[in-house]
Amino acid sequence: MKYLLLLEGGTLDLGGIIIMIFLIMLGPPLLFLIIGIILIIKKKKKAGKIFCIIAGIYLLICLGICGVL
Repeated sequence: MKYLLLLEGGTLDLGGIIIMIFLIMLGPPLLFLIIGIILIIKKKKKAGKIFCIIAGIYLLICLGICGVL
């Protein structure tokens, strides 16, 4: 019975795991978006647009797949 409680997570603090999941879900799209905006400002519009599109697709997939879990 003791091992079942450990697997259940009732006695463990799972706040760090939840924060890590959100960082994995939202970190890369934010980074790609920042890079894309910087590239657009530096007159490299095509590369900047590509990074912004990649950020949007990553966010869409992450919130769709990881958000369901």
